Amino acid sequence: MNRSASAAAKLPEHVRQDLAVRALAGSGTISALAGGHGVSRKFVYAQTRKARVALADAFASAVPEDEVLFELPVSQRWLRQVMVALTLICRSSYRGVVEFMRDLLGVSTSVGNVHDVQQWAAQQAAALNCEQDLSGIRVGLHDEIFQGSRPVLAGVDAESTYCYLLSAEAHRDGDTWGVHLLDAAQQGLAPDYTIADAGQGLRAGQRAAWGDTPCHGDVFHIQRLCEGLANTLGNLARGARSRREKLDARLNQPRSRARDGGFATQLRQARRSEAQAHQLACDIRTLTQWLSHDILALAGPRLATREALFDFIVEELRKREPLDARRIRPVRVALQNQRDDLLAFAGVLDKKLAAIAQSANVSDEFVRAACVLHRKPRTSSAYWQGWGRLRASLGGQFHAVFAAVSEAMAHTPRGSALVENLNSRLRNYFTLRRHLGAPYLDLLRFFLNHRRFVRSRRAERQGRSPCELMTGRDHPHWLTLLGLGPLQPQRV
Repeated sequence: MNRSASAAAKLPEHVRQDLAVRALAGSGTISALAGGHGVSRKFVYAQTRKARVALADAFASAVPEDEVLFELPVSQRWLRQVMVALTLICRSSYRGVVEFMRDLLGVSTSVGNVHDVQQWAAQQAAALNCEQDLSGIRVGLHDEIFQGSRPVLAGVDAESTYCYLLSAEAHRDGDTWGVHLLDAAQQGLAPDYTIADAGQGLRAGQRAAWGDTPCHGDVFHIQRLCEGLANTLGNLARGARSRREKLDARLNQPRSRARDGGFATQLRQARRSEAQAHQLACDIRTLTQWLSHDILALAGPRLATREALFDFIVEELRKREPLDARRIRPVRVALQNQRDDLLAFAGVLDKKLAAIAQSANVSDEFVRAACVLHRKPRTSSAYWQGWGRLRASLGGQFHAVFAAVSEAMAHTPRGSALVENLNSRLRNYFTLRRHLGAPYLDLLRFFLNHRRFVRSRRAERQGRSPCELMTGRDHPHWLTLLGLGPLQPQRV
């Protein structure tokens, strides 16, 4: 395959054109054409498709620019559709909507009219949000995002990305969180557990509203904290090296007056500081990598082993704390206080793997080996060697067990990254407003929950909305749900 790919890459353009023309003309079989040029049949088919598209474009009849393609039945309801769609799909400001309708539609309207339409749509959206059944959510992700200095409380379903909480508040204390979680519980929200950072108000509100519902720690935030420490110490080490190099350069200058004993003392101290900073940076970087790749990674050892390794990391940080207490101590304390919450996902995964082993009647060790195998990239020889050994051990049960382990891992979230993703999408809308009112957030939440994904890394999400993913039922377009009537028919 590599030789074929290399031969295809070296073919000049005129040879590729001739190859495509001969394939279209049927002057030879695809296999014969591929063999004659030392390329694959797939490559010949690809060139043939390009040539066919080029021919179709060349013979397509040109449409005059002034020819009327189709006509739209314009009604007051359709104009309201346009106003709402422009602000949400196109992220337009109210004045941008006024300008669009004036210049392209020839319709005169006012900012106040656009505002009234948005408020009406927000009322419809708020009513529909309150009617939504949330009982299908099994894992909730909570976080606090900010618009300026004002916190916005957010809650997202880990599986479907459905946003069930989006509220701008003056405070983010336990009472505020508790009220919103109680409201969500009245809509059926009763997750098995939630995932959040170490925010005290958030966790206090959940305890007050939901009692013993576990709140796991968010791996994403603690990893960023540790990475920040490692990067800072690495920068300090590079700075120490630069200072030592400058002193060395001064010492090596001809006619240097820095050859006295005082300067030599400074140089010795600089070398000692450089060595110490370099060693500390290397140690912290190694500990951070162990934490991310061996302890907090989804594919890994059992919970008891992770706890022992986690304690080892904390102890090593404690030993190095006197070298830079101002920077290392906050990270060490955060890790020490959050250990059980951060590793809670491992306990959930252990239960799932034990259930798979019991259901398939195989050893726990084989199921754990299938889990750990996911740490290696599929392009590596080590992965396929482990894959072969595991298949030989499990025999006919291998594929079922491996698929079950992959499914269990895919549905065991470790962090609230989906809330961070929601935050990045909301930024495009928040920048248009200085103040966030409850009606606007209700409308925005409804739009994000009922707008279908155009693309996604997970194939099951493409072409479906978060609401459809959560409920398993299809729904009309979000503009139709708001009571703005059906959409225009699709035109070819």
